[in-house]
Order: sequence, then C-alpha cells, then structure tokens
Amino acid sequence: MSAKKVTKYDLVESVYQKTQCEKKIVQDVVEQLLDELKNALKEGNTIELRGFGTFEPRLRKGRSKARNPKTGEQLTVAPHFVAAFRAGQELKKSLWDLPVTETSAAAE
Repeated sequence: MSAKKVTKYDLVESVYQKTQCEKKIVQDVVEQLLDELKNALKEGNTIELRGFGTFEPRLRKGRSKARNPKTGEQLTVAPHFVAAFRAGQELKKSLWDLPVTETSAAAE
C-alpha cells in the first residue's frame, strides 16, 4: 500500500476527470460539502453517509493534570468535543482484503 496522502486538490481533480464538469464547479461542490459537514458537527449533529461511515461529535473528558509534550509545561484541559469517524460495513469490507506489506505493517 502506498503512503501517498490524498488531498482536497486530488479529490477535486479526480471528480473533474470523471465528470468533465467545470473544475471550478467541482471545487465549489467539494468546498460546500465539507462546509456542511463541519457545520452539522458544530451543531452537535451526527452525519451518516450510508455505505461509507458516520461522523459524530464525541465528548473528551477534561484533565486536571496534563503536560504539553513540546514544553513540558503542566496545564489543565477542559472537557471538549472532537470529531470521530466510524467506518461503515461497505468501507470495512472494501479495505479488508488490502495486501499487507512490510511498510504498512510497520506503520502500526
């Protein structure tokens, strides 16, 4: 498995190549989709994309004693929400048979 990252630009380019719509339109659609996903999560909503997965805001507990790994400074962290993703069955099944290589096994 290659370690290449797929960026937003790569996604726009791929959709553009497959649909032959104007690139600006594809870019606007991708931006709007991501904005809507972000806004829904900000409002505390769960986003279910059937066949792909579910995004949800998840509460992380605060900590009275935490350490900044960069500076070593002691600090407290208030409870806060993070975005969590659970893969759907179709996505899980499609990834199940990916070939395992030395580099992908070492990444874990």
